[in-house]
Amino acid sequence: MEASKSKPIMKGTVLIAVAIVIALVVVGVGGYIWYNSDGIGDGSGSGPAKVSLGSAGDFVILAKTGISTTGTSSIVGDVGISPAAASFITGFGLTMDSSNEFSTSSLVTGRVYAADYAPPTPTEMTTAISDMETAYTDAAGRTNPDHTELGAGDITSMTLAPGLYKWSTGVLISAAGVTLSGGASDVWIFQIAQNLNLADGAQVTLSGGAQASNIFWQVAGQATLGTTAVMKGIVLSQTTIVLNTGATLDGSALAQSAVTLDASTVRK
Repeated sequence: MEASKSKPIMKGTVLIAVAIVIALVVVGVGGYIWYNSDGIGDGSGSGPAKVSLGSAGDFVILAKTGISTTGTSSIVGDVGISPAAASFITGFGLTMDSSNEFSTSSLVTGRVYAADYAPPTPTEMTTAISDMETAYTDAAGRTNPDHTELGAGDITSMTLAPGLYKWSTGVLISAAGVTLSGGASDVWIFQIAQNLNLADGAQVTLSGGAQASNIFWQVAGQATLGTTAVMKGIVLSQTTIVLNTGATLDGSALAQSAVTLDASTVRK
């Protein structure tokens, strides 16, 4: 008899416990955010559709007005500039190829292209820049964000599921860093109306199989990576991308102005 009386009580206790867990997940206990457009708390959502980079995706660094480095930077992938000429790529010690279509550098594992090189390079660079701008517009124009003004612009110590994130301000990631958790095909788009700043030593960490090629940081202002900071994803900046001493970007730096490096690493 006593056992039968306890069943409703136990059932009610379980329901209350489940409700508490759901509530904690939704509000993000300890900065843990785990919900998306495909469901709350399941972690299975793929996020928004991927941003198409077109031929801009062939470059690890792409800029319109200048690319510079001080110190010994390491670039893995192709580098391109247009409409500016090769003279606006500084610090790389460029060596022109015999074809005059590209140059090489001891700092670049890949090729360097510029608008004033021999055909077909000028046309190809014009297309790449146009594709970069189209990708930026696409990322900036996505609607129905999953998260708006998250953390009032400070996402430090959070774990973020796939989704579309939007801020009318800048975004800060302090030294404690941020984690993006999702599968290999999941997508993140971050719409940032002002600057993006990674503090010195800050890291963007990927977990669960998340891929840097599926992460898009659309930045209307300047994107700055602090000393020894580690960034993951495609940075689409409407202005300048700055990598300070020892900073690392696993992804691409695609800037509608300039990219500056200081003994930095950029690799796909």
